[in-house]
Order: sequence, then C-alpha cells, then structure tokens
Amino acid sequence: MKKTLLTLALLATLPTTVLANQAGDILVRGGLTMVAPDTGKSSILLGGDDSTMTLTVDDNTQLGLNLVYFLDSRWAVELLAATPFTHNVTIQDPNGVLGVDGAKLGEVSHLPPTLSALYYFDTGSSLKPYVGVGLNYTIFFDEEFESAPTDLGLSNLELDGAFGYSVQVGTDYHINDKWHVNASVRYIDINSDATFDVGGESIGSASIDVDPMVYSIMLGYKF
Repeated sequence: MKKTLLTLALLATLPTTVLANQAGDILVRGGLTMVAPDTGKSSILLGGDDSTMTLTVDDNTQLGLNLVYFLDSRWAVELLAATPFTHNVTIQDPNGVLGVDGAKLGEVSHLPPTLSALYYFDTGSSLKPYVGVGLNYTIFFDEEFESAPTDLGLSNLELDGAFGYSVQVGTDYHINDKWHVNASVRYIDINSDATFDVGGESIGSASIDVDPMVYSIMLGYKF
C-alpha cells in the first residue's frame, strides 16, 4: 500500500517536472505576428513650417519568429524576428495643400529585431505566463512614394533607423514536454524621422511615431 501511494505521488509530480523549463532549454517559435501602429497622426513640415498635412501608418501581419534561451527556470532571453513588415502610409491634406487628402502616399518596409529579458512565473501547471522588457532596433528600407505623389514632385523618401524599448506579457501553454502554444502582446517604442524632397528640394520632413502594439500567436518547440 505504501509503495502504491508513493508511486501515485511520484506520478502526480511527473507532468510538472517534465514540463518545467530548465537552464539551457531553447524554445523556437513560429507563427503570425501583427504590428498595429499608433493611430495618432504625424505632422508634415515643409521647410520647417507646419504644412497642416499629416501621415498615418496602417497595420500589417507577417510570419513571426523568436528564439528563447533559459538561464534558469525563471529567467530567459528572447530574440524576436520576423519577415519584413510593409505598411501603407496615408496622407491627410484637409486644406488642399497638395490636393491629395486621404491618398496612399507610399509604402515603407521595416524589420524590428528585439532582444528581451523574460521572467516566467511558477504556476506548477502547463500554463507558463511571463513578462518581459527589451531593446528594439528598427530598420526601415524600400521607402517608396506612389505614382500620384511622385507626379506632384515628391521624391527621395527616407526613414531613419531607431532604437527603442519594448515591454510585453505572454504565456506558453505546454501541450507536452516538447510542443507548446505561445501568445504574447507587446508594446514597442518606434519613432523615426522621415525626410523627402519636394520639387527637387530637401524641405519635407516628419517625425513619425509608429509606437505599435505587437500581437503574436505561435507554435513552439523545445530543444
């Protein structure tokens, strides 16, 4: 009887032991990541003066990838990566300065690699919630004006790369000792200075506060 009770007690603790994260564990995840920029509008300056025109940036969803390395059962380091995100940039021109109110101004692509420190909470179950803070560097490329703005004399759109911080909450649900489902929500501080030419002169600029919420749902595997 005592042996039976001891065996049952050991079996009861087995799932928690098997599913617990340990130092040296590596999680590789892949799935969908949506970048939803701040809905606020960024003012456009012409020659340093307010033009009354503004910009907005739309959402985009891509394949998200991340890699997590555990320092111990609670602390881990995460690298967030993804295929390039491409956003439509829309111009608001309520006073008819260029006569393009509501038009798609152009497209910009970016990569937002983010390195974070994660802290996992011990729930004693298959559900592993965590919080994290990190550092992001956003790389912008393939900035292009649409044909209509180009016909109006707009050209040479450029956005500067920028550092920013990130904060996140997430959770892993372990299906077994190898596979898990991950969901996370994070805020990334992304601000960029945009410049462009008007009629061949370098007089256009805007400070764009992308500051997106980033939502991910992924399937992960533990090595």
